[in-house]
Amino acid sequence: MAEGSTGNTVEGSDVTSPRPAAETAGQAARPEPEEAGRAGASGGAGGGPADGGPSAGGRIGTGPGRLLLSLYAVFTVAALSRSIVQLSTKYHEAPLAYVLSGVAGVVYAVITVALWRGGDAARRVALVSCSAELVGVVTVGVLTVVDSSAFPDATVWSDFGIGYVFLPVALPVAGLLWLRRSARQGAEAAPARRTGTGGA
Repeated sequence: MAEGSTGNTVEGSDVTSPRPAAETAGQAARPEPEEAGRAGASGGAGGGPADGGPSAGGRIGTGPGRLLLSLYAVFTVAALSRSIVQLSTKYHEAPLAYVLSGVAGVVYAVITVALWRGGDAARRVALVSCSAELVGVVTVGVLTVVDSSAFPDATVWSDFGIGYVFLPVALPVAGLLWLRRSARQGAEAAPARRTGTGGA
């Protein structure tokens, strides 16, 4: 009986011992697809912002946009400095002209920040600001030509920006053209980016 029981025990252990090993191997193998799935999901999540980031709508602060950014930054400093000095020292002489110079400086600052940030939202801000700038410089330019007495002192936009080599009237036109061109380039590049992402 002892031999039989020993034999049965040995046989049972021989039969049943592989099962835990197989189960252990199976458990060790199961997480691999899950880890692969998590890796794929994290990879897709990482690719999303790159596709939908500021570059998705076309960069507006690169190429010709970089030159516009530099010019607008210079005009921001020039217009705001001029307005601050005039308003603080001789506001009573030509308040309208000095306030308009300050308004021009603020518009330039907004456009500068929009060009620097880039992206679709910044593009819309830049479009609105450039349009407002163009309307302002044309309106002030016409008023200073028709009724110069209304402006005892010159503003940044007086006579269509003659004091700044007409750059105040040229900048918004160039800005609007560049924003339109960069938007078109971004729209043309978007299908290629989506195709490349899908192929990968």
